[in-house]
Parts: sequence; structure tokens; C-alpha cells
Amino acid sequence: MTDSLDPVWKALSDPTRRAILDALRDGPRTTTELVELFPALSRFAVMKHMDVLREAGLLRTRAEGRKRINSLNVVPIRQIYEHWVSPYADLWASKLLRLKRDVEGTDDAGN
Repeated sequence: MTDSLDPVWKALSDPTRRAILDALRDGPRTTTELVELFPALSRFAVMKHMDVLREAGLLRTRAEGRKRINSLNVVPIRQIYEHWVSPYADLWASKLLRLKRDVEGTDDAGN
């Protein structure tokens, strides 16, 4: 599973690509709208970043006439969360619950 997530990690490693994903969090945008968000970059550079996101499965693009509408695909990010974050969150939640019981002087049944 981790090998299949390597392109996702690579895509997320770049701040420009993360900014593109942040922009898409609010909803789909055309390619032109995304390019306009990065005036310091050429259209070609932004589109290269978008290609990396697309190859990682984080970006979906559909054609509407001459426009290209781009949207965020959160599935790969969720896979990362479930594989890398969720197990640790469960671990800490159980430790904090145990600490709460110890501090309050209750047992597992709440007595």
C-alpha cells in the first residue's frame, strides 16, 4: 500500500501543489483560474504541477467545451490518513481516556 502512495507523498511535498489543492478545497476551478492564483509562475509551470497532482490521483479534470474544470480528489489523502494517522490517533485516544479515568478515580465501567 505504501508504494502505491509514493506519488501522493511526492505530490504533497511541494508547497505550490499543496496551495493548488487548498484552492480546490472550496470547489472546482478552471485551469485558467488556478493559473491566475500563481502570478509568479508561468502557465506552463502551474500546469506541470497540476500534472503531478493528476498522476497522483489528487486532481481530476473534466472538459466542458473549451474549459478544463479541475477538482480535488480526497481519496488518496484519506488513504494516507487511514494508514499513517488513524492508528496513532486511536493509540492516543485510548491513553488519554485511561489518564482521564485515573485522574477522576473511575474504572472502565465509570464507577
